[in-house]
Amino acid sequence: MEVLIIEDEQLGAEKLMRLLKAIDNSIEIVGNTRSIKSSVEWLMENKHPDIILMDIELTDGQSFEIFNHVTIKSMVIFTTSYDEYALQAFKVNSVDYLLKPIKKEELKNALDKYQAWQQKFSAPSLDITHLINELKQQQVKTFRSRFLVKQGQKLLSVETSDIAYLYAEGRLSYFICRDKQKFVLDYTIEELEQMLDPQQFYRANRAFLIHIKAVAQIHNFFNGKLKLDLQPATDKEVLISREKATEFKEWMGK
Repeated sequence: MEVLIIEDEQLGAEKLMRLLKAIDNSIEIVGNTRSIKSSVEWLMENKHPDIILMDIELTDGQSFEIFNHVTIKSMVIFTTSYDEYALQAFKVNSVDYLLKPIKKEELKNALDKYQAWQQKFSAPSLDITHLINELKQQQVKTFRSRFLVKQGQKLLSVETSDIAYLYAEGRLSYFICRDKQKFVLDYTIEELEQMLDPQQFYRANRAFLIHIKAVAQIHNFFNGKLKLDLQPATDKEVLISREKATEFKEWMGK
C-alpha cells in the first residue's frame, strides 16, 4: 500500500509515518508535501498512491484547493482539528477523516476502510466532489477574538466584543471601543470583514464595520437608504444603501 502524507507540521507528519509503520510495516510512504503548491506539483509529476492522508489546514490555505488543480485518483483521508461531532456524517463515507491528535486505532480503521471500499472508490458512481463540498460546509469557521494594538509605548490586547465599530480613513483603519478609546489597525476593512464574526459585525458601507450593539438608532433616509446613529457617536455619516437595507434589517432582527 502506497501512502502520500500532506501535512505542513513536521512533527505531525513524523507521527503519521510512525503510526503507519506500526500498523503495517509493508506500507510505503511515497512522499510528504506541506503546501497546496507542493502537493499539486507532486501529484502532477508522480503516480498517485493508494491513499492520501491530507491535512485540511496547510501553510498556504485549505487543502480543498488541491482538487481545483488536479484530479485526485487516490483514496483521501482528511486529518483535521475540527469538532468530531460536526464531521460525524463522514464516518460512513468512503472519504474519511481523522481528528487530531490522531490515534493508532482510528488510523487503522481508516486503512481498513480503504481495503473494504477500494473497488467502490474507483467506481464512477462515487461523487468525491460532492463529499468534499459537504465536508467544507461542515467546518466551523473561527473568527478573531482579540487584537493586539499599540497604546503609547506599550501593547494592549483588546477583545473584539469591546469594539463598537471599525472604519477606514485614507489608507488607515481604526476601531472605536465602547469606552470611546480609538486604536489603529494594520489591516484593510476588507481583511477585517473576513476576520470578524458576521453575526456580530456588519459591513455597513465601504468605510464602516459596525458591531450590532453599537447601533443606537436607525432612520429612514433619502432614496430608500438608512441612516445609523452609533454609540459611541461619530461625526461621520453612516449610511446603508437601498440595496443593502433589507439585508441589514434582517441582520439586526436575527
